[in-house]
Amino acid sequence: MCEHKASGLNQQPDPGPLSHLTPTAAAIGRSALSREVLTPAATTVCSVGAHREGGSRRRRLWDLPTQALCPVIGVCLPMPVLRRRVDKLLGGDTRLNDYELHCGAINACDGRSPIAELLQAELEQRFVRSIRAAAVHKSTQALSLAWQQACEGQEVAGALWATLTHARCDAGLQEQVLRDIHMLQHQVGSANRADLQRLEALEAENQILGRELARAQARSSKLLEERATVNAQQAAELMRLRAELVGSATLLASLREELAQLEAAVPGLRQRQAQAEQIQHQFSRIQDLERALLASQQQLERERRRAEQARAEQATPDTPLPPPACPASNSASAEAGGCTPSLSERAILCVGGRRGVIPIYRQLVERSGGRFLHHDGGEEDACAKLDASLAAADLVICQTGCISHDAYWRVKDHCKRHGKQCVFVEKPSTSSLAKALASLAPVVTPEQAATPD
Repeated sequence: MCEHKASGLNQQPDPGPLSHLTPTAAAIGRSALSREVLTPAATTVCSVGAHREGGSRRRRLWDLPTQALCPVIGVCLPMPVLRRRVDKLLGGDTRLNDYELHCGAINACDGRSPIAELLQAELEQRFVRSIRAAAVHKSTQALSLAWQQACEGQEVAGALWATLTHARCDAGLQEQVLRDIHMLQHQVGSANRADLQRLEALEAENQILGRELARAQARSSKLLEERATVNAQQAAELMRLRAELVGSATLLASLREELAQLEAAVPGLRQRQAQAEQIQHQFSRIQDLERALLASQQQLERERRRAEQARAEQATPDTPLPPPACPASNSASAEAGGCTPSLSERAILCVGGRRGVIPIYRQLVERSGGRFLHHDGGEEDACAKLDASLAAADLVICQTGCISHDAYWRVKDHCKRHGKQCVFVEKPSTSSLAKALASLAPVVTPEQAATPD
């Protein structure tokens, strides 16, 4: 291999890797690269010694046979890298397509030239790790085994360059490597076509998913806008409620200040309120106790009457009993036609009257089924007690001839405000009281009065 690679003056140049190209592609490849960057083959001299059998020097790119340049340049150098290197060497953009550039590079690397040296340096730098890994193999058999393992892995390009340029790569191993890389290229082409089909299917699916994503994003945007509107409304409502709360707090503070001023202006107001509530509670309790006492008295009176009636029946069993007389033996009984008013355990307040007739008033009311209450109208009892008596009474009889003006107006105002029935009697007497009772309470006939409980 240390001989001149120049052809004789009359020797026809080897068409090399461009022999299978169309005349146009081969012409473009030779004219584009050989004319600008190659030294003519007739003047190129190999400056290094030939590859001797058993030597340790690695082969260079231009030392490889022509049939090895196509897979080395096509597999080991990606087309963008090859184009950048050629453009850098030529100082401009090459106008060749990928196929023409590939064929021109093969023709340029058939001998030592600037483009061959540039690509040699690129390959050495790109596959330095693969070269170091292959350097440990000292025999052709070990190198062949390493190549077979590399064909099953991912670093086929680096293994191809390191194996073909290795000092122990003989003709047999070189032929096997070229065959293997040829079949790998076919497999890669088939895989690429399958990948292209899958890529087309994925692109179609991606378009469908993209449209669905756009619709989902539109729905999401609409929902976000609606949510933003609702949030704005809620924020406005919250602001309004906070303003109302602040206004309520301000009003409460002002009312508390007014209350404090009133309490300061009226000392002991809270104590008076507490006392008034306590008095009201005591009045209610007294009224309940008086009602219970009246019920007990009436029950006792009914038992007494039953006992008297039973004794009378035992004494004269064949003699009919006369009808019960009215409570009072005066003209009131005659005027009532022998009838007794029924008070149904209601509290009767008698305001005014002489002290001597109070027991008669009490007897008349209790025999009519009522509970007797009395107030002297302010002569001896304080008028303040009259309010409590009025509150405890169900019916009121006011004897106007013997009460004070203050008591009169208290009775009239209380009955008007609370809707209580009130009878005003001008002349205090037993008959007047009986008439007042008859006007206040329903009447019980003698037959009803004769009926035992």
